[in-house]
Amino acid sequence: MAKCYQLIGVPGSGKSTWIKEQVWAKDIPVVSTDNFVEDHAKKVGKTYSEVFKDYMPIAVKLMANQALICQANNKDVIWDQTSTTVASRKRKFNTLPKYEHIAVVFKTPEKAELERRLASRPGKNIPDEVMRSMIDGFEMPTEDEGFTEIWYV
Repeated sequence: MAKCYQLIGVPGSGKSTWIKEQVWAKDIPVVSTDNFVEDHAKKVGKTYSEVFKDYMPIAVKLMANQALICQANNKDVIWDQTSTTVASRKRKFNTLPKYEHIAVVFKTPEKAELERRLASRPGKNIPDEVMRSMIDGFEMPTEDEGFTEIWYV
């Protein structure tokens, strides 16, 4: 059975860095809106933040299509989004219903470290109220959601 590794954590918690460090995962497709937004921003000579609002609906469709292509080819996937709520994770379960889902949970760094990490990403600005909402609304994943394993990074 194909596996979907759902990365769960706020921006700056280390999800993308973790992917790069996983030698075992180097050939697993990464499903992410960020990749599409970043590619589009480069193509049009703008920053991630400058294109985010207008391009995100397109990026969501491209990401969903990417997940469905992986499913059609029975490929494992790493789903790199914040996925901080049960509702957001449920959409991934619904998109890939025949997959074994593994939660990979990233701790929210202390405030100073989180600010440092976020500041190190030029052109990718997340409003404070959005970050606060994600941190405050973070729901820990459970096996009751359908995860077969929960990893804590």
